[in-house]
Amino acid sequence: MNDTPVAVPSVEARPVAVGPSLVFERPKAGERAVLVDLDIGRGPASEADEREEFVLLAQAAGAEVVGSIGGSRATPDSRLFIGSGKAEELRALVAATESELVIFNHPLSPAQERNLERLLQCRVIDRSGLILDIFAQRARSFEGKLQVELAQLKHLSTRLVRGWTHLERQKGGIGLRGPGETQLETDRRLLATRVAMLERRLQRIEGQRAQGRKARAKAELPVVSLVGYTNAGKSTLFNGLTEAGVLEADQLFATLDPTLRRLDLPSGGHVLLADTVGFVSRLPHELVAAFRSTLEETRGASLLLHVIDAAAANRPRLMADVETVLAEIGSHERPRLEVFNKIDRLEGETARLERDAEGRPVRVWVSARTGEGLDLLRQALIELTGGERLIETFDLDATDGRRRAWLYQHARVIEDRPLDSGGWKLRCEIARVDLERLRARLP
Repeated sequence: MNDTPVAVPSVEARPVAVGPSLVFERPKAGERAVLVDLDIGRGPASEADEREEFVLLAQAAGAEVVGSIGGSRATPDSRLFIGSGKAEELRALVAATESELVIFNHPLSPAQERNLERLLQCRVIDRSGLILDIFAQRARSFEGKLQVELAQLKHLSTRLVRGWTHLERQKGGIGLRGPGETQLETDRRLLATRVAMLERRLQRIEGQRAQGRKARAKAELPVVSLVGYTNAGKSTLFNGLTEAGVLEADQLFATLDPTLRRLDLPSGGHVLLADTVGFVSRLPHELVAAFRSTLEETRGASLLLHVIDAAAANRPRLMADVETVLAEIGSHERPRLEVFNKIDRLEGETARLERDAEGRPVRVWVSARTGEGLDLLRQALIELTGGERLIETFDLDATDGRRRAWLYQHARVIEDRPLDSGGWKLRCEIARVDLERLRARLP
């Protein structure tokens, strides 16, 4: 199978004569951008914070924002999304700022993108295309790059008609006449071939991940998965707990690739901590599908740590968006602990552990940057993953080497002294759940 990426035509921005009309050929690149964000069916309370997030997304992609267009409509215009009057205003702004790119904070149909590009004579992308571009820049692992490319190709497959209408002409001339397949049909066929190849590769990687999950289940290590809105501080918290050295940055989608580390708890127990990709509102379905194998860690987790930016003014919306994505990937029923991060940005706020009516930890207030409250978080993890801890004494024979090794791995050995018979007497602090596992596995 040919693994060569599909070549998409890259041309200078200029009109090309095709029949009686001019067709706009898409430019190679563009960093000077005008943002378009209309209020369509959104409440006024959410408008400000969603527009601020849109600007941050554009900047995260490397765009230089030189202008913006706002307004409101009852429903999108079927041809230009924003209507003819607003489109003329946008064209004047693009010309005045010499913009090379227009980004919409809305989903656009292929026809709307094509019509806008013809009118504006510059590239037009929607919110999904913007997020896909950010993911393409940030992916570092082999699997992450495959996932992003798959999402991009699936997004592109519905948009081949835009901006490349000249490709629909069949090849002609002596020695060039083929079976009648247009260039557009050829590109679609090549895209389908590449998508199928990427899906096969990701299936193999998913098989490897499944084997890893089986191995972890056999070792009986509880998996704790960090989830949350992008830039909530998950990577900082992950580093604060495990000293993993994962990239930390005050920007959206600073890290994409998942990281797994073993976390040794003060009680002597251990958990496997998984850092996952951050969520965002209206996450493209192509990305959710492509990253499903990565997000599978959340579905099999013993506990989800929902990391929340405690200082965010729009905190309820961000929490609701995370719950929406968790429901979409089938993780909404997993046990969870809410971790309100960044309390150092809240005046008068202190670290604390909140419990429900039955005494179980449900919420921890911490600062991953300063380390305040991380001891309370570790205590909550002990209670939620290990349960009650007991002091037990074990008399082991000389042939009980496997049991002794298991106890050193899963319990805190307080005393270990040899017996005259050649065995050992171990006094251990062990979680009740681990004690039950020991008796079931090694009677």
